[in-house]
Amino acid sequence: MARHYTLDEIRSRTYKEKDAWWTVLLVDPLAARLVKLVAPFRSVTPNRLTVLAFVVGLGSALCFWRASYPWLLAGALLFHLSFVLDCMDGKIARLREESSPFGSWLDYVLDRLRVLACAVGLFGGQYQATQDFVYIWLAGLVIFLDMFRYLNALQIAKAKDAMRARLTVAGGVRPVFLEETGHADPERPVVDVYRGFRSRFRRFVAVRDALVRRRIRPHLISGIEFQMAVFIIGPLTGWILGSALVAGGLLAVFEALLIYKLWLATRDAGSEEAVQQSHVTDRLEPGLGVQLEGSGVVGLRLE
Repeated sequence: MARHYTLDEIRSRTYKEKDAWWTVLLVDPLAARLVKLVAPFRSVTPNRLTVLAFVVGLGSALCFWRASYPWLLAGALLFHLSFVLDCMDGKIARLREESSPFGSWLDYVLDRLRVLACAVGLFGGQYQATQDFVYIWLAGLVIFLDMFRYLNALQIAKAKDAMRARLTVAGGVRPVFLEETGHADPERPVVDVYRGFRSRFRRFVAVRDALVRRRIRPHLISGIEFQMAVFIIGPLTGWILGSALVAGGLLAVFEALLIYKLWLATRDAGSEEAVQQSHVTDRLEPGLGVQLEGSGVVGLRLE
């Protein structure tokens, strides 16, 4: 018998703890309701939704190639629909517990190919219409920035895993970083590797905390917002060149901030004192919280 889900179930089981503001504000409300409609049908699988999102994205690229405003409008709407479908595949997977390594690979690869196709369609169409070679350069820039953003995210995740491995305490228990303690395992020690970053950007931290309370991640211009600026806002407003350049510049600033934050974290985590003190936290009694001054390690077990 088909399983029917309530909206509250879908929100609690599929919404990410933190997500892009575009997704939180403009996609999740629609995607959750669409998931409610299709989730009972077993023929609607995460991988099929991923492929459908890619096909709709190709339709967006074809519309962009036509270059006139009505086609640009259609392309922008199709791109947004493609992104909604792309969000639905992950929600269905989490809701039914059907996540798979192949599904993750398929989603990542088709997302990159969709951006490639839409960049060729949008900027190639503008070049055909204007014969202005700047659009060819802009296509290359958009493709490069999109690839760099996601490659950078993967490498940052690997660097964080390496830091956790280095700070592994006795018994093989890897610590949790202080910023990730919202859903942390209460038996894992907590390590503060972002102490240096917070001391330099206190105002940013206050803004970050306010955003996180609303489920919005503080990385305000990520790959998602960059794509939406290029493939939705630009075509809708007719400011294709300017939207891409402004969004690209903002993306570069936020990526640089992430890299700087990572550098500070690796420097703090790599200190011999932090490594030694992380072993102390594993021996603390449950429920006991101690701040080890100057070490960057919080001796804490969450209750």
